[in-house]
Amino acid sequence: MTIGVELEAQILRYYHVEKWRAGTIARQLHVHRDTVHRVLAQAGLPRIGTVQRPSQIDAYLPFIHETLKKFPSLTASRLHAMVTERGYRGSQHHFRHMIALHRPRPQPEAYLRLRTLPGEQGQVDWGHFGHLQIGRARRPLMAFVMVLSWSRQIYLRFFLDARMDSFLAGHAGAFEAWSGLPRVLLYDNLKSAVLERQGDAIRFHPTLLAFAAHHRYEPRPVAVAGATRRGVSSVPSATCARTSSPPAP
Repeated sequence: MTIGVELEAQILRYYHVEKWRAGTIARQLHVHRDTVHRVLAQAGLPRIGTVQRPSQIDAYLPFIHETLKKFPSLTASRLHAMVTERGYRGSQHHFRHMIALHRPRPQPEAYLRLRTLPGEQGQVDWGHFGHLQIGRARRPLMAFVMVLSWSRQIYLRFFLDARMDSFLAGHAGAFEAWSGLPRVLLYDNLKSAVLERQGDAIRFHPTLLAFAAHHRYEPRPVAVAGATRRGVSSVPSATCARTSSPPAP
């Protein structure tokens, strides 16, 4: 049974603060007793005043752990059938709850949250929103998106293509809307921006480089790992961008 974070917090509070027994918590919160035991085990906190009773599953735990190590996504029903063939006589319902306590869980990947200064950095990308039928023509609906890394302020403008002139028009529109621009703009592996890429080595489109030189900002590639490597700030405040140079003639 999958439960919410709030219910898990209630279980832990009643157990460790109010000193309720698992059975009492299960009855009062209308959940299965094994669900309570699973939450307590996952929290990694010492259990209070209870004695673990021997279980039919204990003798099969080495086999279960070894099997789940090799096949971590193996279903509880299939695993129950395997241990039943080896002599286990417990019910499948109880077995499912017990397996939830012993199933290995993947270690979460750690991310470094990047912080930037106001007006320092922005991110540019295209988004595809399907197609529009205009007369006899079927045109793609593209969204130019620029996000300021510090404030998370977003500029979005729709186009009927992803050509370079539309790409640069999106930039100019963002600069005008914000009355300025960041010192650095990050680009993913966009065809509008990148002509060639080999690992971390990148060759930007010369038209984009000329545009960046005119507006005095630095175009910079996003690391190969993708969006999780982009500079994102957790400060939800107003943006602060530097003043733009005059628009290109």
